Amino acid sequence: MQRTIDWADGAVELIDQTELPEREVVLRITDVAVLVDAIRRLAVRGAPALGVAGAFGVVLAARAHDPADDPDRFAAAVASVREARPTAVNLARGVELALGRVDGGVDAVLRAALDLRDDEVAASWSLSAYGADLVRELVGGPVRTMTICNTGALAAVERGTALGVIEELHARGELVEALPLETRPLLQGGRLTTWELARMGAPHRLLVDSAGPFLLSRGQVDVVLVGADRIVRDGAVANKVGTFSLALAARYARVPFVVVAPESTVDPATASADDITIEDRGPGEVVGVRGVAVAPPGTPAVNPAFDVTPAELVTAVVTDRRVVRFDRGETLGSVPLGQRRTPSRT
Repeated sequence: MQRTIDWADGAVELIDQTELPEREVVLRITDVAVLVDAIRRLAVRGAPALGVAGAFGVVLAARAHDPADDPDRFAAAVASVREARPTAVNLARGVELALGRVDGGVDAVLRAALDLRDDEVAASWSLSAYGADLVRELVGGPVRTMTICNTGALAAVERGTALGVIEELHARGELVEALPLETRPLLQGGRLTTWELARMGAPHRLLVDSAGPFLLSRGQVDVVLVGADRIVRDGAVANKVGTFSLALAARYARVPFVVVAPESTVDPATASADDITIEDRGPGEVVGVRGVAVAPPGTPAVNPAFDVTPAELVTAVVTDRRVVRFDRGETLGSVPLGQRRTPSRT
């Protein structure tokens, strides 16, 4: 599959995820405002991919507005990229990483962005190996997995986070079935995760969000694997809304609940869940489904894009450099970074 987001011949190229699964459309973007729009409308989404988008956004800004000759316009363009979505820490980090190379000129900024892209690719392959090994340790195999939203290559340039672990389990012959939740209101699980599972040939069945906790309670799932948009210092995890419900159900059912994300998503500068800004995307996505109204005109709605799962409901956090076992009393601060691992590329 083509990379979710990349740089090609002077432009950002990305798969427009709003068009999937009906059409595979690649956008070619050379303008900061167009990239910001793509981020806001979720044409590109997923914490690692957003980090890369943020870095490429600085490249586009530096090309359009020389940072030395037109610093105000450059700063405004960069700020628009950074603020496009507030919850995922990777977006702001990608911006800051590229911004730190501005004094070296546009080529240096581009090199920083490309290095981040390559770093996220390597991270996805490493954490998939760590995660698959942990699943075997926790529950043996073969396994039935449950996940929410989309955490595959579409969210992470290549392979993915939680879905990357599922792909690795499938490659090892240790996956019985993946059970993705549809993920209301924008159906990323139904539209995107099933698309990726089908392409990798992994057995799967789609289910509505509200069925997830019930199936967990009936013993039909061995492990829950989810991604993260931000993991703060106390271990709380911000992820797609619906994750907290799965964590509660997994605790009730005594099923391991594992968070999978690159180390770049860990945010030690943010102390606790109280300090996370939760994006509300307005009523439009709730009162209609892909342009079709499901509620009377004018119906108000609450639409948090994310929720927060406290550390006490998390069995472990898997990154590309370590496994932190919260169930054994480990904390993010107590487990040092290790080496990356690379599974065989299948």
